[in-house]
Amino acid sequence: MVRFSGRRCLATTAISVLATAAAPASAECTREGLLAAARSYLAAQASGRLDSLLPLSATNFTYRLNNAAADLAAGPLATALPIDYNRTSADTAACASYTLLISASGATPYVIATQIRHPSTSNGTGGGDTSTIALIDTIAATTGALFFDAAQTLSYVTQENWAPLEESQRTPREELRRVGDAYLDMWTDAAAADSIPWGADCERVEGSTRTRPCGATLPRGGSARRNGDRRYVVDETVGSVDVLCSFDALGDMPDSHEVRMEGGKVKYVHTVTVLR
Repeated sequence: MVRFSGRRCLATTAISVLATAAAPASAECTREGLLAAARSYLAAQASGRLDSLLPLSATNFTYRLNNAAADLAAGPLATALPIDYNRTSADTAACASYTLLISASGATPYVIATQIRHPSTSNGTGGGDTSTIALIDTIAATTGALFFDAAQTLSYVTQENWAPLEESQRTPREELRRVGDAYLDMWTDAAAADSIPWGADCERVEGSTRTRPCGATLPRGGSARRNGDRRYVVDETVGSVDVLCSFDALGDMPDSHEVRMEGGKVKYVHTVTVLR
């Protein structure tokens, strides 16, 4: 996981990103490569300059904004934002990363959840090439989004500990994904909530609303529409799964749900939800 809080580090970030972008391309999907690509994304967002990004795939690049194909130059990435908080998780199996960033101090506040995916290698060995970007997939919440208050969200997340976990505290990839799915299934499956191993001290932050313990006041079915279009980034190192989706159980809402587990129990839940 990489995390920067405040603005002082942005110049250093941009310099390190440019140095990384100039390095020889590698066809191996590594944690370091994924984090470097995420840093290039953060540098682009901080400057509003798309040329700060690593090269985009010439053959299959896609930009998705709030679950729809969009023009990269017309989205929030083309506008410089002060970044008050960010952290990134990395999924080497999927060759993808997830970045949460909060911009609370600018003229237009944002909480942005972004998955970045890289092209598969062409030699048939699996993995991916982190020297180029195939997909930038963003859920961007601003004023009017569900429970939106960027400053309040910032005050909550800066109290959290997202440091890498000791090996003994890590949860297997399959279980992280199962818990992520079970959380999203709670609105359609009455048994889903009880299948999740809630930690006694867990908390969930939905927009700017915090609930402790996070296993309290849960939905238990009732909707006929499953939350769909799920896209996953799983990082066992920090015990996290992020799922971008269409929150169809309550309406067609672009959404990010992220869960962190420590020692096999849910510790944090974060949501970013955009109202249509």
